[in-house]
Amino acid sequence: MTENAVSHNSLATESLLFAGRLLKHWWREPVVLVQAVLFPTFLLITYNLLVGKSLMRITGADSLYGLVPTCAVAGALFGSLAAGLSIPFERDSGLLSQFWVLPVHRSSALTGRLLAEAGRTLVATALITAVGVGLGLRFDGNLLAIIPFLLVPVLVVAVFSMAVMAVTMRAKSGTALIWLGVPVIGAVFASSGAPPIALLPAWIRPLVQYQPMSPVIESMRALAEGTSATWPLLLSVVWAIVLAAVFGPLAVRGYRAAAESGS
Repeated sequence: MTENAVSHNSLATESLLFAGRLLKHWWREPVVLVQAVLFPTFLLITYNLLVGKSLMRITGADSLYGLVPTCAVAGALFGSLAAGLSIPFERDSGLLSQFWVLPVHRSSALTGRLLAEAGRTLVATALITAVGVGLGLRFDGNLLAIIPFLLVPVLVVAVFSMAVMAVTMRAKSGTALIWLGVPVIGAVFASSGAPPIALLPAWIRPLVQYQPMSPVIESMRALAEGTSATWPLLLSVVWAIVLAAVFGPLAVRGYRAAAESGS
């Protein structure tokens, strides 16, 4: 019976079921919505009102083209951290062990979580971008550039979610996410999102330019401005592949260990 059940359901179908379960859970969990949408939107509006005009006078460019990508990526990461808080509870309550013994593909729960994170990020990025457009953001090149613009944070959160799972599957509590979240969120706001790299001291420019979050922000900025985004997009993909190769196996092993623990 188990073999027949597995054969009649594809990995994609089962992953979508797990993703739907998580999305429904997050919809009822205010902290995820606040961290993923409300907080970064508030941050975007506040930052634009306080320093937007000052940055335009200093740089000669509209700061929204950097602020919207920065807040969109930050919202994706904040949302992933908030969603990751439930993983230790699922492990300790035995829910992961129950998933493990179900007649489904073993990887469907993990891929379902990644799909849910991607869906949540896509919707949140679209909402933050809509607010940015209301504040004055325009896609000066091809309007179709908005599609990769919305998908770049999805790429970021897919990799970051692996790191979140790798940490929380083995951590005793969700507080371990602080050690992961602080440097990553710090990297977002220490990127080229607000001050252009050319205005930074020469000694720190290479560190800012080539850290993982800068090419992500720069690719989104270029897509909105209508300039070439090839190089920053390529660098973003390279960083994503490298980090996924590190955290992907750790997430899989952590999930297996947590599920087999039978808590």
